[in-house]
Amino acid sequence: MSTDMSVSEFILQNEPTIRIGFFISIFAIMAIWEIIAPRRALTICKAVRWINNMGIVFLNTAIIRFIFPIAAVNLAAFAVAHDWGILNVYSVPFALAVLISVVALDFIIYLQHVLVHAIPALWRLHRVHHADLDFDVTTGARFHPIEIIMSMLIKFSAIVVIGPPVIAVVIFEVVLSSMAMFNHSNVRLPLGLDRVIRILFVTPDMHRVHHSTEDNETNSNFGFNLSIWDKLFGTYIDQPRGGHHDMHIGIHGFKDPKQVSQLPGMLMLPFVGKITGYAINRREWSKESSKEWGKERSKESSIESSNVEFHDNKKE
Repeated sequence: MSTDMSVSEFILQNEPTIRIGFFISIFAIMAIWEIIAPRRALTICKAVRWINNMGIVFLNTAIIRFIFPIAAVNLAAFAVAHDWGILNVYSVPFALAVLISVVALDFIIYLQHVLVHAIPALWRLHRVHHADLDFDVTTGARFHPIEIIMSMLIKFSAIVVIGPPVIAVVIFEVVLSSMAMFNHSNVRLPLGLDRVIRILFVTPDMHRVHHSTEDNETNSNFGFNLSIWDKLFGTYIDQPRGGHHDMHIGIHGFKDPKQVSQLPGMLMLPFVGKITGYAINRREWSKESSKEWGKERSKESSIESSNVEFHDNKKE
């Protein structure tokens, strides 16, 4: 690397290698961890799920490369060069601009996640992610191609509005990918360590609640990286009411492995069946007022935390 090459230029030239390197490394670490210390027993043939889940990842990658000739980092560089975005209009110290950008982009991902649960048509797309009958590192990258395209458009729009530094976009892309694999992994963390980590970041136990078949649990814990958004906006549930070992993963009514674990079925999933009551604004599970339910949930969470800790300590 020549001495006059800027950090941004180096990142632009090597961004694909950086992202792929982190993806492969984190994926390998989590896959090995799942073998050494699994949190739950899997219910579906792992080879079948992995082949099809990774198949949709490769398909999405090919589609994105075809539709979007530039990556998010290239758009960020263009925005900086043309003074697009809030952080390029106002004078902000570089380190602070990076921090603001990463946090703001993370918040936008949280809002996007709530959105795909709130709008029935978007929930149809997003249920491809939720219909996985097991929960492991491959679940974190399992999304319908149309949702991936929508996500890219939202990300590009956010970059144009925010005007983040190039390095902030790369950090965000790497963190988002790595945390998606980490918090979807079927791994066991000591309960004390889990509590410490989830003060700021999402843990596998925290996000697993989001993949419960219980619809109120599905509509909770939307964060992928920072846990603060769920706590600030009242979408946080501490533990699944059924416990992590006995909770059911997936969506009610979608249990056929050909439909939810094989690539053709996954691609067709948004276009079959009813929207169901999972979408937030079509909620059918609650028969009580939100205030009463909140008290009930708080009581259940307290009891469940004690039960989970006792169960895990007993197994260890």
